[in-house]
Amino acid sequence: NFYMIKSFKFCPNCGHSISEFNFRRMACPNCDLVYYQNVAAAVAVILRKDDKLLFTVRNKEPQKGKLDLAGGFTDPDESAERTCQREIEEELGITIPIENFTYFLSKPNNYEYKGIPYKTCDLAFIADFPDEEIVLEKEEIAAVKWIALEDIKLEEIGFDSLRSVVDNYLKSLK
Repeated sequence: NFYMIKSFKFCPNCGHSISEFNFRRMACPNCDLVYYQNVAAAVAVILRKDDKLLFTVRNKEPQKGKLDLAGGFTDPDESAERTCQREIEEELGITIPIENFTYFLSKPNNYEYKGIPYKTCDLAFIADFPDEEIVLEKEEIAAVKWIALEDIKLEEIGFDSLRSVVDNYLKSLK
């Protein structure tokens, strides 16, 4: 079960043994603490230049070696548009004005990291690629690939949510 978090064995409040953390909810039978693992917000940016989209190649698990869209998790007190801007700066070394990101759609996603399952809401945005040179953040990204719209193979994209985002984007162009 994706919701079962097996690595959380003790209450963070009183240290009592926890037998169950189900469906994002952990309840301590000793101190009555109830902890919820809520959905995390993340962004993905469709970067377009002429008839091509920019994909990154993941350099870390999950989905290492698979295609991805530039993006990442939203920090506390950060808007989704600022997340787009920050992640593009961090991953690609490029600055895009915040007003240049246009919301497209959202998709739920399962994201497992180091054995802990996270439920995310992936917010997809569209932006035109600026005329700047890419400087890769190599710890997270192995490479970038510009792929012509007609040559995109959805099965090469690592996450179900982003496959759906790209599929919907391609259909919106027809």
